Amino acid sequence: MNARVLALMSAQWGLVTRQQALKVGMSAAQILRLLRNGSWTTVHRGVYAESRYVDSLASHAEQRLLVDRAVSLRTLGPHAFSHHSAAYLLDLPVLREPEPTTHLTRPGLVGKHRRDAVAQHLAPYPDEQTRDVHGVCVLNAERTALDIVREHGYLSGLVAVDSALRMGVTKLDLYAVLSTMYCWPRSNLMRDVIESASPDTDSVGETLLRDIVRSFGFGEPEVQFGLTADGRSAWCDLRLGRHFFEFDGYVKIVGIDQGGYARQPASGVLWEEKTRQDFVTGFKTGVSRATWDDVFGPGLEQGRSRMLREFLDTSRRFGTDISDLEQFRPREPRRRPLLRPAPRGLVGWERWAA
Repeated sequence: MNARVLALMSAQWGLVTRQQALKVGMSAAQILRLLRNGSWTTVHRGVYAESRYVDSLASHAEQRLLVDRAVSLRTLGPHAFSHHSAAYLLDLPVLREPEPTTHLTRPGLVGKHRRDAVAQHLAPYPDEQTRDVHGVCVLNAERTALDIVREHGYLSGLVAVDSALRMGVTKLDLYAVLSTMYCWPRSNLMRDVIESASPDTDSVGETLLRDIVRSFGFGEPEVQFGLTADGRSAWCDLRLGRHFFEFDGYVKIVGIDQGGYARQPASGVLWEEKTRQDFVTGFKTGVSRATWDDVFGPGLEQGRSRMLREFLDTSRRFGTDISDLEQFRPREPRRRPLLRPAPRGLVGWERWAA
């Protein structure tokens, strides 16, 4: 292959446009031959990559990023990656779009044009709402999260805003961005999502679980409720009355070398979790455990019904008053777990989020 083409690809995330390849000396026949023999793959109309590189991209986010960058190479004029396209570059955990789309925002009047799975949003964005990520212009986390609210509604927006808060964005930052979008469609929904968001959830699954527990209609669940006694402390994801709700992600039992968070064998993780639950229920409380299948997708209603039934049973047996637990509350703030960006390709996460 032409060495100058290889140099271009190495500088452009493994991509080259047809016009670029022709300009540095390749012929149309050479390009066609590489496509026909499978050496090259068309990533976007008129943009190519080596097939072995494309095949090496295992996760949805990596695959979408390649397509998004290919679209950007063919887009004339100033533009910024936005919405889900920005989220992937920012490592902002979000729910997948029902229809994968490349999102680019271009300066101009408010509006949107969509064609061939490419959405071009005409909207202003001041310099303070942009970041440079790997040499491309990307809307920042707070603007991206609110754009996802506008594009996909409450639940997807809540996941995005919670994720942004986990990354260090503040609600003041979000309101500052909202102030520049006050007359845009769905501005009231953006405000509602900001008010409903929490910086204390540790994962997308916990955000979804909180939304389900909130839907029971028995009040606002408390996020990260801690108990301490006999030299041991435990923090539970959610509390409603005397019942705790815990989200169990597959990554908890997968070793670090395989992309998970476990620092010991799965048997050790499970035993530790068992003794932790024994400790928590020793205070006359109940516990519901949820996985991805319980909080999103076809199994959501079944999971919701089970957890509501378990909550009502705990309330019937132990009541809802927690004044007796006050003496067992930790005096020190919770130590936030040091989690890496969401692992790619794992069961559960890869199905619903990226």
